[in-house]
This record gives sequence, structure tokens and C-alpha cells, in this order.
Amino acid sequence: MIENQKIRPAKVIGPLGEALTMDTLPPANTTRWVVRRKAEVVAAVNGGLLTVDEVCQRYGLTVEEFAGWQRAIDRSGMPGLRVTRIQQYKSLYERQQKF
Repeated sequence: MIENQKIRPAKVIGPLGEALTMDTLPPANTTRWVVRRKAEVVAAVNGGLLTVDEVCQRYGLTVEEFAGWQRAIDRSGMPGLRVTRIQQYKSLYERQQKF
């Protein structure tokens, strides 16, 4: 009998509409996090390909850092992941919350 076995999809839809698999995710030794790579990792978690704990362990991220990526995508989409724009999108979001 199968008990407590987690069934995971073999692939999920990525942020640009492409299929993401474990093989097409950014490599575990990634140090340069561009917007597309961050969005792919968030899509993998949202689609059930990986758990947050697995992502944090695989990429050496903190839960807070990954949660920040998720919040940025939820608030502003992929442009919200741009490091140079984080403060701009953050202040825009805070202004929108006041109204």
C-alpha cells in the first residue's frame, strides 16, 4: 500500500509558459539570480515540483529570502523581482494599500 507518499508532477508551467522539470531548473550552484531564474524557482514551488524546504536547501536560500521572491511576484509580477526596482515596487504597493 502507498501511504504518505507525495505525488509530484513531472513538470510544471514556468513563468514564460515553458515546461519546467527538475532538469531544467537552475543548477544548485547558481549564484547569479536573474529575474527569470527566481521566477522559475517560485513557479516550481507553486506547481508542486519542489517544496520550500527543498528549494532553500538546494539553493542555499533562507525561507525569508524565498518568501520575498513570492511576495514580489504576487504584488508586481516578474518585474517585481528586479533588484534595482524592489524599493520602487515596495513603495508603490504600500501606497496602493492605503487606498
